[in-house]
Amino acid sequence: MTAVVMPPPAHPPIHLTAAERAESLPAETFRSAFRMHPSGVAVVTADPGGRPVAITVSSLASVSAEPPLIVFSVSSRASSSSVLQQADSTVIHMVGSDQLWLARLGATSGVDRFADTSAWTRLATGEPVFTAAPAWVRGKVVSRIEAGEASIFVVHAVSASVPEEAAEPGAAPLVYHSRSWHRLDDRSRLT
Repeated sequence: MTAVVMPPPAHPPIHLTAAERAESLPAETFRSAFRMHPSGVAVVTADPGGRPVAITVSSLASVSAEPPLIVFSVSSRASSSSVLQQADSTVIHMVGSDQLWLARLGATSGVDRFADTSAWTRLATGEPVFTAAPAWVRGKVVSRIEAGEASIFVVHAVSASVPEEAAEPGAAPLVYHSRSWHRLDDRSRLT
């Protein structure tokens, strides 16, 4: 029996009415508020055929453990956005402070993020994976939702590489806060 691959369900775009838009917080005020909110950093890769893409995201969140679901958002202005829209699967790289170079690479426009062929390889399923990431999760895109000037991707986690040492206290996570990169370490621990 041949498995039937279903496309991700289509959701209506999230658009606000003119009246709702008139009530909106000014964009700069909204951005300023969220600069106060630190977020983890991940690099998402995909290759729907043609050329691989990579993008750094700070909007990553786990939604559910059963089934394992992840969400992230990508601005429609991002150079990788149109390619990600075509992807059926992604690899989400959890990066630490030792991989700041990788986070910067995914956040820099106009560069060939895959020029250094020694930094990445392909999984047996075809997705590009950066070998320096301490952990990664491969997932199938199960939904895309247009929300304002971004797309929200819902990803079903199907495989992962999570070495035991990635969970040890010595690993220093990378965080983005107030337009700059930060390392979490024992000095930042409050309790």
